[in-house]
Amino acid sequence: MPVPVIKIENLVKRYDDLVALDHFNLRIEEGEIFGLLGPNGSGKTTTINCILSLLAFDKGTIEVFGKEMHPDSYDLKRQIGVVMQNVAVFDELTVYENIDYFCGLYIKDKAVRRQCVEEAIDFVGLSDFRRFYPKKLSGGLLRRLNIACGIAHKPKLIFLDEPTVAVDPQSRNRILEGIQELNRQGATIIYTSHYMEEVEQICTRVAIMDKGKNLAIGTTAELKRMIKKSEIISIDILDLLPEQLDAIRGLKHVYEASFENHCLKVLCSGGTHNLPRVLSYLQSEEVSFGRVYSELPTLNDVFLEITGKELRD
Repeated sequence: MPVPVIKIENLVKRYDDLVALDHFNLRIEEGEIFGLLGPNGSGKTTTINCILSLLAFDKGTIEVFGKEMHPDSYDLKRQIGVVMQNVAVFDELTVYENIDYFCGLYIKDKAVRRQCVEEAIDFVGLSDFRRFYPKKLSGGLLRRLNIACGIAHKPKLIFLDEPTVAVDPQSRNRILEGIQELNRQGATIIYTSHYMEEVEQICTRVAIMDKGKNLAIGTTAELKRMIKKSEIISIDILDLLPEQLDAIRGLKHVYEASFENHCLKVLCSGGTHNLPRVLSYLQSEEVSFGRVYSELPTLNDVFLEITGKELRD
């Protein structure tokens, strides 16, 4: 069996009476783009800091590339790149100088480092901005500089924490394409985001955690099969009688139906031919209807059903 890039077993981290990680387990294979999702306060950042050995934990083991991770595991840390949510660059240095500085923490040979810096600049599309200082860059360009600083030394394992926060659609698209290209070049990527459509787009597997526990893990298709909601039907209707709505609620595989603002919404659990069944009933009742929508559940639906809808701090 191949050695996983990351293996976490029974990880426990406490802050006084607060249990941030509660016997947390995780296994990430080489070549994955792995989505680590969870509400605010779920333990994502604590997990990442423990993996990087930036934070001591109370119990459990963490292995990276088959070796146990410790604060002085510099041989392992040289193979890791970290791009955190908050942009961390030096305002006094230009784009080129920033990337060169961070790359220099891992690569001492000047010729090799120069080549790596140039490749990183080309990779994130900052060739025209190499002499710019950070304060002159837009939000999207700053994000791309932040990524270049974290990946210039060509790490085998990359942590990307909310890399597309507050950027325009063009920059977001460029960043996501860059992440996929890094993966094609051989990097294993741990990706956190609150943009569920991004996770669906690029991640090979996803873990949803909350309250320090791993609640669900799998591909997006596997996660969607775990929840009750399998189809969402929306139909524009001018009027619907209460008894007709009750009859729709009684149809096979329907577990919830509502009628508000001239829209009938029907939630189905499993089964096939749900839409024809609903439309057949409406036609039998001579109920006129307009536009009809049938949607499969999204990763956002999965996330909310598993973690709940209450607001988090």
